[in-house]
Amino acid sequence: MGQGGEGRQREGRRVSGTVRLAIDGPVASIVFDRPAARNAMTWSMYQELAAICERLPNEPGVRVACLRGAGGEAFVAGTDIEQFKSFDGARGVEYERGIDAGMARLQALPLPTVAVIEGWCVGGGLAIATACDIRIGSTTARLGVPIAKTLGNCLSGSNIAHLVAAFGRPRVQRMLIGAEILRAEEALACGYLAEVVAPEAVDNAADSLCQRLATLAPVTQEVSKEALRRLLTLNLPDVHDLILRTYDSADFHEGVAAFTQKRPPVWRGR
Repeated sequence: MGQGGEGRQREGRRVSGTVRLAIDGPVASIVFDRPAARNAMTWSMYQELAAICERLPNEPGVRVACLRGAGGEAFVAGTDIEQFKSFDGARGVEYERGIDAGMARLQALPLPTVAVIEGWCVGGGLAIATACDIRIGSTTARLGVPIAKTLGNCLSGSNIAHLVAAFGRPRVQRMLIGAEILRAEEALACGYLAEVVAPEAVDNAADSLCQRLATLAPVTQEVSKEALRRLLTLNLPDVHDLILRTYDSADFHEGVAAFTQKRPPVWRGR
């Protein structure tokens, strides 16, 4: 391929985004690389994350996975809303099932997972961070699921259950019903973040945590992760009727249209 073709290929990756994997000793670094869109996830990026989760258990010597967003301004700012234009209720149910399956793959990794959060971590990004075992953040971290303000969609029962377990019900109510964005200090106070450091100290804090985790007993880590997963996913309710209603609603389609047209949505409750 000539230089022009290589340039176009690089530009395509920059626009559409990618999920990069790099392995350095015991640490696998997973980077969401779409900084021009605050690392908002495309369908292909979700597929790349799933492929990485399938690969990692077979990588000899890897003891920890560290997940981070490129650019320093966002971990992951949700799912790219452009992709929701053709959604209806059935497609919404399929989408939420796909998100649940992707998060289940991440949670099922036998090794510890660390989310390093700088800037925005919202929507699907918060689901990814919550699926990780330990989270640290910069003082710039902002966390939430402001869908009652932006898109007018909803979350799966599994997604909500994991958020409640990680944040507590009152904070999740504020995020989902009130569209509030939490600051790093509050996420630290409730235990969601294990540590909050200045932006310039994030690299050292992440490296230190990953190296420490890599020295601990891997069997204990694996079975503890699995026991916690089983406790959290036991008897989850079926909320597919709620998902179907939401993605079939006029309000959801208004939210998508308003976002893509860069105007405030007009909610009508139907």
